[in-house]
Amino acid sequence: MSESSTSPTGITAEDLDPRWNWERPIAAPGRTNVDFEERVDFRRLHRYRVARARQALAGSDLGALLCFDNNNIRYLTSSVIGEWSRDKICRYALFTGSADPYLWDFGSAAAHHRLFAPWLKEDHCRAGMLGLRGSVAKEANLFKNAAKEIADLLRVEGVADMPLGVDVVEPEMMFALQAEGLDVRDAQQVLLDARQIKSMDEIVLLNQSASMVDGCYQLIAENLKPGARENEMVALANKFLYDNGSDDVEAINAVSGERCAPHPHNFTDRMYRPGDQAFFDVIQSFMGYRTCYYRTLNVGLATQGQIDAYKKAREWIDAAINMVKPGVTTDKIAALWPEAPEFGFANEMEAFGLQFGHGLGLALHERPIISRLVSFDQPFELEEGMVFALETYCPAADGSGAARIEEEVVVTRDGCRVITLFPADELFVANKY
Repeated sequence: MSESSTSPTGITAEDLDPRWNWERPIAAPGRTNVDFEERVDFRRLHRYRVARARQALAGSDLGALLCFDNNNIRYLTSSVIGEWSRDKICRYALFTGSADPYLWDFGSAAAHHRLFAPWLKEDHCRAGMLGLRGSVAKEANLFKNAAKEIADLLRVEGVADMPLGVDVVEPEMMFALQAEGLDVRDAQQVLLDARQIKSMDEIVLLNQSASMVDGCYQLIAENLKPGARENEMVALANKFLYDNGSDDVEAINAVSGERCAPHPHNFTDRMYRPGDQAFFDVIQSFMGYRTCYYRTLNVGLATQGQIDAYKKAREWIDAAINMVKPGVTTDKIAALWPEAPEFGFANEMEAFGLQFGHGLGLALHERPIISRLVSFDQPFELEEGMVFALETYCPAADGSGAARIEEEVVVTRDGCRVITLFPADELFVANKY
């Protein structure tokens, strides 16, 4: 397709041009745009995401997508109003494929978008509110009125007789949509189809996000000493990330000492002691694009058991990284990792998330998912432009801790690039004695 040609769905080749140039390094250009070099083109990013969604919708049996998941709303509309809205199910967007996205936002946010988001049509930015997860009773008819408005728009767009895809929804809203005669289906798979291949703008944002965590680990390494506490490291990391442009620090795991095995996926006020093994996971986003970035650091010194565990975790992750390239299927990577009983767990469900791979983007878990739990039955083929994290875990045989390593990779045309750069080839001993 030439740059000027247009498909039957109205998508131009330029809309879907990912602009990959693997001859050059992936940029991490900073958090501001400048007039003297090209960094991220946010309008190009918006066009790409809408074109990907339109293409995925056209390839499905759905007539429209109705999104309540904030990540999908941001993908379609390039709008966000704050982390507080993530679990409220109070915003929603409608996308028919032949029209620009409609957005219902919380109160005055809709009026704000009409002033400051010119890429959205003014009459498509509307105020909406569905009751804040039941805080307003259904008898107020917020669900009923919203469903009727959506159904009327679907009739105008000529797709009311086709299935309506919905990603996540309150039961009462689904019932109201069905009462309007709409055939409600799952939309999440269609949207994950759209989101799995990243444009270069998205890859640059993911790389910039990872670069912020590089710096965060330097700060942790400098402060990881006996007498400090897990929650203090979490506080330091949060401040550093927000100071440097993060728009959401979703979670930071800080796990040390006897808490390392089994992995609890949290943090406490435990005080670090000499020789502790400590691992961290920094989950945050820059312009919506997330990191999942583990590192293991020891406090002052390390035992042979801890060193051996780290070497094993490193071998497992390196084997996976070396396998990554277009055309490889996820079962081949999962097969490189140990079975659950080999590292202390009864079965793969109990060990899920420890030897693991998962796509990264606006959400923490996108495609592909790589695990012995699911990848053998449903292998998934890797493609150029995917971005995902690979994670391994190995408890120390002497019970003195556990090693946790994670690398984020970009699938290139002939392999992959690692974008998580804080040193991890060997066990990092902070403030060594």
